[in-house]
Amino acid sequence: MSEIDLSDYSSLDPQAFAQMVKSASDAQLNEVLGGELRGKILDEIFGRMPALFRPERAGSTNAVIHWIITGGAGGGSDTYELTIADGTCVLSPSPVKEPKLAITVGPADFLKVVSGNGNPVMMFMTGKLKAKGDLALAANIANLFNIPKA
Repeated sequence: MSEIDLSDYSSLDPQAFAQMVKSASDAQLNEVLGGELRGKILDEIFGRMPALFRPERAGSTNAVIHWIITGGAGGGSDTYELTIADGTCVLSPSPVKEPKLAITVGPADFLKVVSGNGNPVMMFMTGKLKAKGDLALAANIANLFNIPKA
């Protein structure tokens, strides 16, 4: 298989992104999010989340969620903060609030989850995804977003 190119991720529609992730190996996904485009790709993915949010499914959910994506340069991680409140989803420029839920996941598994190619419950059960805090919210989080399917 050829290299996956997410250098212009902003121009990919969600279904094309989902198909690209589905056809890539874990090594390729880890390489993409371990390289120089990591910040750009993660910023674009998280920047889309408020638009993919389904307020009708959130009900009275009020929560701060931290997504911690491991596999960064030098073994580092990146943390993104989403605040769900009053039927809205807002991406914070930097994580400053105490989270109700913190999700820690590696790069390949993160890309699989946000592209609809991975089962977050199975990832949790096998230790590939770690959730700390409100586990009921963690189990329901996929329902709160319009996740693309490949």
